Amino acid sequence: MTKTILHFVILAVVLILVQAVCSKLILFNVAVPFVFIYLILRLPMNWHTNVVLTVAFLMGLMVDVFGNTPGMNALSCTVLAGVRHMVFNAFVSRENEMADPIPSIETLGLGVYLKYMITLVLVYCTLIFFIQAFTLRDVLLTLERILASTLLTALLLLGIDSLVSTQREKGL
Repeated sequence: MTKTILHFVILAVVLILVQAVCSKLILFNVAVPFVFIYLILRLPMNWHTNVVLTVAFLMGLMVDVFGNTPGMNALSCTVLAGVRHMVFNAFVSRENEMADPIPSIETLGLGVYLKYMITLVLVYCTLIFFIQAFTLRDVLLTLERILASTLLTALLLLGIDSLVSTQREKGL
């Protein structure tokens, strides 16, 4: 358990620092990568909801501090952590209980993990961009940002997952 917590703390620090750099990158003036939410998606499913909500809020708050976005990421991360278990249960049947409670390509398989990840990334991007816009005047631009950022973030999270999984296999 201590090894798992230490692994997540190191991963959180690295992802927050990477997000501080990625927040300045905006592709084609619409797509923003949100790599730090990988940790929220990756938290073990057997952790208590209060712990997951607290970790997500603190992650969002740290990104808000670095990005000068007053509470937008903290709110979006907290909501993401709140719906994470429901989304997981929507795609994983009870008979396919995982031996390892950490969602990844290895434990869920590529198809189920993609559904789980893309749904949560879409939820996060929808929240963050509608909070940022706070209006429905430029709804097409907001929808374009949501879709482009979801696609970019999903691709980056797949890359991060393959790196983390590779490091994990080398450790075994």
